[in-house]
Amino acid sequence: MKKYIILVIALLFSAVCLNVFAQTKSYPFEVVKSGKGKQAILFIPGFASSGEVWNDTKANFEKNFTCYTLTMAGFAGVQPQSNASFKNWEDAIAGYIKDNKIEKPIIIGHSMGGGLALAIAADYPDLADRIVVVDAVPCLAALMDASFKPKVNNDCKPIVDQMTGMTDEQFLENQKKYLVRLTEDASKHDLLLGWSAKSDRKTFAEMYCDFSNTDLRDKIAAIKCPALILLESYFANIKPAIEAQYKNLKTANLQYAAKGLHFIMYDDKEFYFKHLNNFIKVK
Repeated sequence: MKKYIILVIALLFSAVCLNVFAQTKSYPFEVVKSGKGKQAILFIPGFASSGEVWNDTKANFEKNFTCYTLTMAGFAGVQPQSNASFKNWEDAIAGYIKDNKIEKPIIIGHSMGGGLALAIAADYPDLADRIVVVDAVPCLAALMDASFKPKVNNDCKPIVDQMTGMTDEQFLENQKKYLVRLTEDASKHDLLLGWSAKSDRKTFAEMYCDFSNTDLRDKIAAIKCPALILLESYFANIKPAIEAQYKNLKTANLQYAAKGLHFIMYDDKEFYFKHLNNFIKVK
């Protein structure tokens, strides 16, 4: 009897420990779960963006899909975490999918989030059912420098020092200059600026530096799932360069918007939802 009691106590103690671990396990992002459906969609925003960037997209799918919407640590008011890097974030998102037993989700990412979707599908080829990349390429730096090669042990300190050394006013003025290149929808400018203002500048600088040194062009050959690539209208002018970036992704379906800029979900909704709805079907 004593042995039985000891065994029960040991099992209960183990269960408590496991439950505490499950509750306290930390990921470098916040998650909002919504919607209802057998299949899940996981949304990854881009630089300094809140998961709210996906609000219209979620509303389109929540009736038939369970949605997991991320806001990355250090962005748009979410508490920053140490060791922010593209690879760490990629592995953490893959870990979250596995830990929560999310079966074959559809992964949708914008900008750097699109890069993360590509990396996850390449390094974890059996994890996703399909991916959608919204205005991202496997190697942004190579579009500006055809001879680009990632630096080993890349030093991000100069850009971190520069960005963290700005006053709040200087940082916001700098961000304002880029807004006109990001969306033609002026009604969204204050929203985007607000997300940037609430972002941790050290995280912003580290991730910008790391992503600028990332080259996924060879890696994407490992992707097995279907991939929809939605690109802003400007990229139609440099199709050979874009197609060269994606040549190793055999499942890629490249589509170019008819108008607008980087935030395609704001600037060309007709194009955006047409292709999303054709690509994502209820099972």
